[in-house]
Amino acid sequence: MLDAEKITPERLAKFDDDSIAKLAQRLEDDDYPTPFAGLDDWHLLRALAIHRPDLTGPYYHLIDQEPFDED
Repeated sequence: MLDAEKITPERLAKFDDDSIAKLAQRLEDDDYPTPFAGLDDWHLLRALAIHRPDLTGPYYHLIDQEPFDED
């Protein structure tokens, strides 16, 4: 997602198995022109996990953040 689009219910409703797979592949490849472009996709996947969990099960590893200790 190069142009940051707003995350709206209408946008989330348009996702299907193919489009979520493409989103997940972009995140897996992590080949974005800027860090913010990757962050936009990550926020989109998080929104989908909240509003469309039926689509995001196989991609949970991309949004799951495990706690870590910096020390």
